[in-house]
Amino acid sequence: MHSALVSDFDGTITDTDFFALIAERHMPRDVPDFFAMYRRKEITHVEAMQRFFDFTPDDPNILEQLLEDTRPDPNLKRATEDLHKAGWDLIIVSAGSSWYIEKILSTTGVTHAQVHSNPGRIVPGKGLQLEDLTRDVDKAGIVRTAQTKYANVAFAGDGPPDLAPALFVIPELRARG
Repeated sequence: MHSALVSDFDGTITDTDFFALIAERHMPRDVPDFFAMYRRKEITHVEAMQRFFDFTPDDPNILEQLLEDTRPDPNLKRATEDLHKAGWDLIIVSAGSSWYIEKILSTTGVTHAQVHSNPGRIVPGKGLQLEDLTRDVDKAGIVRTAQTKYANVAFAGDGPPDLAPALFVIPELRARG
């Protein structure tokens, strides 16, 4: 059996979260605090993400700049190739969207990664639209499933949603992005 590194994406593989760039550059200052609404259980996590993504511009040049400004790890391609050669699979788990994750991975030349995220697409005038707001990415569930298929499972993450999945792996195989 191989091993697997399960990793968050935004803020772990990238320096900056995609949604944070949207908030900083394209959202009016008077919008509600979507994460506070999520913490109060008024909306789900995926609904909070969608509310940020609603402000995603549809201009291809601006989108390209946003993707670049997430600043993915400059050693990502080499690191994933080294992992792959050592018998490790990279499994990316994100409450964001596979729309930008796959674009960033492609731009960096990463070919050895499974992505578990919310499918989406850019809709002119409506931003990045997630395909299913009833489905949220279960990071802990993905870690538990990986543990049934791999000899070793490591986890990397950087935020509160990453705590539960991190606790499923032994401390020596946890990393903070």
